[in-house]
Formats: sequence, structure tokens, C-alpha cells
Amino acid sequence: MTVHIRPTTTADAEACGRIIYEAFEEIARSHGFPPDFPGTEAAIALAQSLASNSSVFGVVAEEDGRVVGSNFLNEGDAIRGVGPITVHPRLQGSGIGRRLMEAVLVRSNGAPGVRLLQDAFNMRSIALYASLGFEVREPALVMAGQPAGNSPAATAVRAMGEQDLEACDALCMKVHGISRRRDLTDALRLFAPLVTEREGRITAYMSAPNFWIANHGVAESADEMQALILGAAAVTGAPVSFLLPTRQTTLFRWCLAHGMQAVKPMTLMTMGEYHAPAGAYMPSVFY
Repeated sequence: MTVHIRPTTTADAEACGRIIYEAFEEIARSHGFPPDFPGTEAAIALAQSLASNSSVFGVVAEEDGRVVGSNFLNEGDAIRGVGPITVHPRLQGSGIGRRLMEAVLVRSNGAPGVRLLQDAFNMRSIALYASLGFEVREPALVMAGQPAGNSPAATAVRAMGEQDLEACDALCMKVHGISRRRDLTDALRLFAPLVTEREGRITAYMSAPNFWIANHGVAESADEMQALILGAAAVTGAPVSFLLPTRQTTLFRWCLAHGMQAVKPMTLMTMGEYHAPAGAYMPSVFY
């Protein structure tokens, strides 16, 4: 087997998307969890979005000219985000995943920090990331559902606009100690981000309310995040989904009490600079 690692092109998106779907579907099914994507079309669309995004660096692994794996690095903000990384199911455990990770880590050299999220039931991936220098920071759960209830009368949940970018990024800096302005700019283009506003001040936001893979958010408090979650369900009329660090016990219990379900466990891992959040927050996988 001859495997070559090279930068991704837009022509690779379909092959990458199919492998993304197949790899995640197999590992989830083997552990009794639902797949991350409803079908190959959704995974291909994600791969196309990543491959065409100028702020995302990608690499593919080729075996005798055929794409057999890929990895991506979000370079839009100072803290880099890794993923999704996938290898064709028949080649998992062959060392290709390590080579794909090493390629993006070389690329991220000089960045203050790097983050990723991995399926907590995937022992192979957590061992790989730990061996490469990543540290476990947060256990998290994918939460999904349409919570029952209404946002407090004093708050308004509405669509985020370009005029909100500065305030949202300032809130992210206050809560999480980092800027995610490019992530927010991409969210305005690709998704339908929402904000919570109280007395003319933005107190919370989420970037992709119905797509947990890309949905990151912050709030001044658990109460403000709760108002945002309720408002997101009402505004979108669809199930809300996000990653919830489980140490936020008040928010976790509130989600369960309001009819949301825990779908699967994940682990936030970082390398380099890390700021423990000072308020309620939701990490995201790829953006």
C-alpha cells in the first residue's frame, strides 16, 4: 500500500464526503449511537463547504491515486480547529490517521492553540490525539430536541446580523477568552445564527441552532443560554442541537427537565493555549 498525503482541492469534496459519512456511521453504529449525518449528501455538502472555504486548510490521503481519508484545519481565528478527520473504514488502524493529523499540526505550527472534539467512545482516536500532545479539557454531550417553554418576556431572541458581529465577538472574548469572529462571519454566510438581546444588549448567541456540528455559542449566564435555547426552538420551529460541556450542571439538568435528550458523549481536547470559560458556552466541532 502506497499512501500519499497532499492538500485538498474542491474536486476531492465528493470522495471526502462519502468517506466522512461512512467512517462516522460505522464507528457510531458499532457503539450503538445514531449517525452524525442523515445521509451521504449532507456529508458531501459539508466537505464541499470546507474544501471551498479559504480559511480552511485540508489534506487528503491517497492510496494508488484514490482518496482514502481527509482532515481539515480551520485557520480563520487564532485558535485553530481540527476536523473532521476520517479514514476509509477498511484502512482504519493503518497509520493514515496519524499522518493526516501530523500534516495539519505542522500547518498549525505557530498558532497559540489548537482544539478538536472526538467521540468519547472512540478509544482509537483519543489515544491518537493524546499521543500527539492533546490534553482532555471537557467531557461534553450532544443535546437535541425541542424544549418546552417560552423565553422570558424581558429577552428577545432574533436573527444575528452583521451589525452584531462586534458585540458577539466581544461576548466570546469575555466568556471564553478568545475571538471567533471569522467563525461568526462564516456562520452568517452558511447558517442562521441567533442572538439573545436584553435591554438593547446582546447576552448570548449560537451560530447554527439546528446543526450541532457547527453550532458554537456563549452566554453571560446559564439563564441567558436557557432563554436562547427556548427562543431558538420557537424561531426555527425545528429541534435545536448543540454540544454541552457536562460540568455546566445547572444547564444540563435544565435541558433534561425541558425535554431535550443526550445523544452521544464527546471530549473537547486542546493543545497549547486554553482559556477555561467564565460563563455558559457551547463548543463546536468544525467551525
